[in-house]
Amino acid sequence: MEFKLKFIVLMLGILFTGLTAGLCFTWSNAVTPGIGRLDNLSFLKAFQAMNRAIINGKFMIVFFGPVILLFLNTYLFRNNSISFWLFLAAAILFFVGIGLVTIFGNVPLNESLDASHLETLTEIELQDLRNKFEQPWNKWHTIRTLSSLSTFVLLVIGMLYSK
Repeated sequence: MEFKLKFIVLMLGILFTGLTAGLCFTWSNAVTPGIGRLDNLSFLKAFQAMNRAIINGKFMIVFFGPVILLFLNTYLFRNNSISFWLFLAAAILFFVGIGLVTIFGNVPLNESLDASHLETLTEIELQDLRNKFEQPWNKWHTIRTLSSLSTFVLLVIGMLYSK
């Protein structure tokens, strides 16, 4: 029974972390560069629409589920020295680099953008809003991308050492 639980938690943690890493990688390499080519109003409207669409149950489970799964995984592998330390590093990295960065970096920017009535802004105000949003959001997202990819690698290596 314990082996089955360990296996399920580990596989779900790897799966959800991999999905998060893939989402972050794709967003960094296709979505933001693509919409970055749009004019200010189109860029800001597109970002508003994507931010509103992504907040759903499936996303929340996959994106924040690893916070719980990875710490549970660390506990379940507490008797395997190498895996334990790799899994602990992965859990902390995901918690800080995804969880805290999202909550304290990206979400405040998203909320500020969401509260903006874009159609009423002048072109100068749109440019100003974009300047305050785009670069900081991308900086925080780069941290999330690197953190999620690194977490995924740590989990796979830890799995190789697990019993």
